[in-house]
Amino acid sequence: MTPASPRLAASMGIVFSVLFVAALVVVDAVPHLGDPDTVYGAFYDGPGNTVVTAVALYLVPLAGIAFLWFVVAVRSVLDTLEPAPSAMAHGLNLLSGVVFVALLFAGTAALATPVFLTTIGGGAPLTPEATRALSALGYGLVFVFSVRGAGMFALTTTTLLRNAGVMPRGVAVVAYLLGAWLLLTATAHPASLLVLPAWVLVVVVVLLRHDRRARSTAATAGEDTPVEPAGSRDPLPGARPGTTR
Repeated sequence: MTPASPRLAASMGIVFSVLFVAALVVVDAVPHLGDPDTVYGAFYDGPGNTVVTAVALYLVPLAGIAFLWFVVAVRSVLDTLEPAPSAMAHGLNLLSGVVFVALLFAGTAALATPVFLTTIGGGAPLTPEATRALSALGYGLVFVFSVRGAGMFALTTTTLLRNAGVMPRGVAVVAYLLGAWLLLTATAHPASLLVLPAWVLVVVVVLLRHDRRARSTAATAGEDTPVEPAGSRDPLPGARPGTTR
């Protein structure tokens, strides 16, 4: 099986970062948990359908898919490096990435339930209290639990890249700090999740740098390899010129 290239992993990281930041910007327009019931009622009776639908049907699902591509591509790159990745860190890396995406999808579904109920299900609008409860569930799934999975993924990936000698020490310190923030922070403001795409972009730069170095090394090795003229090798070692056996 041909491993994924660092460029593919970097490309998927950029796609995820763009879609995820766009989703966070849109989600910031959704009423926060501390807003009064009148804000919830006005939002979901007015522009809320368009805003939440854009997040739930397009931005978050596509961002999650891009993140899964990023996870698999990074792991494929790591599998080609020496020394071999730690089995525990390698396993936790995959599980934490999947947990992040699964809980991100679940939280977005909870946030979008009031819209789906009216636009797809044809039901009556929910009361502001019920809408607030679903929003609280969505915020909890994303900002409490999903973000923990993202933090564990960031820490394990940073460790694997550092152990493989791909990520420099100074960059690893920054990456560890970003991962620790995701793992330990507890805030419901969408801006706090901007730390995740920031960490992904750090890894993107590291992967592109590694890819450039690998290509340069391969090109140098190819130039240093002597090219033997065609037909110069004697098929019968030890035979004298003009001798036929």
